[in-house]
Amino acid sequence: MEPDKELEQPVEPELTEDQIEAEQVAELEAAIETGRPGEILDVLEQHHPADAADLLEVLPRTMIGNATDMLADRFPTEILLELRDEYRELVVDRLPDEFLAETLNNLDSDDAAVLLDDLEEERQADILKGLDRSEREELERVLAFDEETAGRLMQRDFLAAPEFWTVGQTVDHARDHADDLPESFFEIYVIDPAFRVLGAVSLHTILRNQRSVPLGEIMHPIEIEISPDMDQEEVAYAFQKYDLTSAPVVDESGRLTGMVTIDDVVDVIQEENREDLLALSGVSSSEALDTVLSTFRSRAPWLAVNVFTAFIASMVISIFDATIERIVALAVLMPVVVALGGNAGSQTLAVSVRALAERELSGTTTRRTIVREALNALINGIVFSLAVAVIACFWFQDIRLSVVIALAMLATFMWAGLSGIIIPLTLKRLGADPAVASSVFLLTTVDIIGFLSFLGLATVFLIP
Repeated sequence: MEPDKELEQPVEPELTEDQIEAEQVAELEAAIETGRPGEILDVLEQHHPADAADLLEVLPRTMIGNATDMLADRFPTEILLELRDEYRELVVDRLPDEFLAETLNNLDSDDAAVLLDDLEEERQADILKGLDRSEREELERVLAFDEETAGRLMQRDFLAAPEFWTVGQTVDHARDHADDLPESFFEIYVIDPAFRVLGAVSLHTILRNQRSVPLGEIMHPIEIEISPDMDQEEVAYAFQKYDLTSAPVVDESGRLTGMVTIDDVVDVIQEENREDLLALSGVSSSEALDTVLSTFRSRAPWLAVNVFTAFIASMVISIFDATIERIVALAVLMPVVVALGGNAGSQTLAVSVRALAERELSGTTTRRTIVREALNALINGIVFSLAVAVIACFWFQDIRLSVVIALAMLATFMWAGLSGIIIPLTLKRLGADPAVASSVFLLTTVDIIGFLSFLGLATVFLIP
């Protein structure tokens, strides 16, 4: 009996996520190249705004600009807010002023401030003139705060109620004034007649209680009140420490003026982590749309500093040029000493900078950490100095040279381990950013100590 031929049809293999994304990007590119804004919207609106933003960010700069020009006042606001900074600036720069003004009127104050920050001052002023008076004044107050402060993060729309209000009154008030509420919020702030915060009631607490229960009976104390000029990194630390979803922002007199929510703090955490990671390598920017010239300008200053520090290390070597001429093996082994020491110091430095960012180094914790890193450096120094000494002995058949490099390695490891934590702590105390300057000081001093110890010991013990 012959099998049913229809059942023998080959099964189409399922596409992987990368293949699906490639097809969607190709579809988006085709729609842009042929000037079909409707199809561009169709492709983008098939996805969550964050995923749609990812699709746009894959495209070349010129193609993103062309898509923006074609969509104009139909560009989806949700996608605009999900774009990374450099892409959002590119798009905002090409959107019509009327569309931006209308968009700003409908956004929470923190999101509106983000978009305004992407504009040049002259255009920013023109667009502000086109806003409703109340919205314009509110945004001007937000923009008056320094960048990277809580004042820029906070939403000025919030729900507050007196402590004698009941759950039912609060819910009814929220329903009656739904248009005045923020797009998303997690707590209702309980205030006194002077608008000072007495506590907060979580939405899940509201749902669990009867309509007749007063807010004063179910409110919980506020863990922390944020001032508008608080650094955004401090805000992120408070959210992490107290497991917050939102926090009130109060002015100098203690009056409630706004709130910060977790969605904005997550962005801050990502931004601060990225900045610290780049700073450790002496890089200030890594944006996909950076030009060759802007990339050069951001990296050249630290490389220039490294030129200076490299010559300091070279001067140390020049002091022992006669020793190196007599024992050529020293030139072969010098890079081993400083390379291992530099790597050990960089490990300690990375841990130290992270601990400082997480506020883990204070009081007795600092002393314990210094002792721990010193002991760790000692153990690593002993283990790797012995290993390098054995290799050097087999290579050059010289026990004295092996002993010299072992002692130099141990000294370099000890210095690298201690300086990896002491340098960032010192910079922090002096008010400098440890993530930015620590690596330069660390690597320079490790090179100097490594060369001095190795060549100095060789001069004393190997030169007759």
